[in-house]
Amino acid sequence: MENEQKILIVDDEKDLCEILQFNLESEGFSIEIANSGEDALKKPLEEFDLILLDVMMGGISGFKTANVIRKERNLEVPIIFLTAKGEENDVLTGFNVGGDDYIPKPFSIKEVVARIKAILKRGTSNQNTGNQILYDDLKIDLKKKTTSIDGVNVNLTRKEFEILSLLLKNRDQYINREEILKRIWQDDVIVTERNVDVNIARLRKKIGDYGSKIKGKSGYGYCFRS
Repeated sequence: MENEQKILIVDDEKDLCEILQFNLESEGFSIEIANSGEDALKKPLEEFDLILLDVMMGGISGFKTANVIRKERNLEVPIIFLTAKGEENDVLTGFNVGGDDYIPKPFSIKEVVARIKAILKRGTSNQNTGNQILYDDLKIDLKKKTTSIDGVNVNLTRKEFEILSLLLKNRDQYINREEILKRIWQDDVIVTERNVDVNIARLRKKIGDYGSKIKGKSGYGYCFRS
């Protein structure tokens, strides 16, 4: 089937991989399996629509594998972490290394399928293709670090560009200010949550009508509403 979406399952529990493979193939997905992070990194990862990635594996961890995918390979393929670890710090680590979702074990297969479909639907709506994110006439080129609306370049600062990219990748999901600071400013200890508000205010003005789609909610943070 030409439009069959490809998912890579990375987990050292072979029985679990077989269960996931059977159920996901029943849902119409094309599945490949890697039983370690090292094996996963040998595959043509750019060909997959989504990666299910276990955190606790022998050899390199899922977090390290995700970091290589994001930082060294510069790939935007959605990543869902599967792990027995459910502490808040582990969740934050997962998002900090570029994870899109986090499902603690034990989980129901129905929940995994629902999460996968939600993320793939979001990616299709946004038309994330390789190094680009398209939303209507708004285009972000992640490789060239450029933004344009209806073909006209929009001059964003690095932080504005990164915030817009983050919000569009996670469309319709609120991201709190603390998380935005961690993911955009990282180790810069001088900035405060006020810096997030200021940059988003400037960003809203620069992207015209699309600025109204960036919603703020007290206690929740910001999201890009479709």
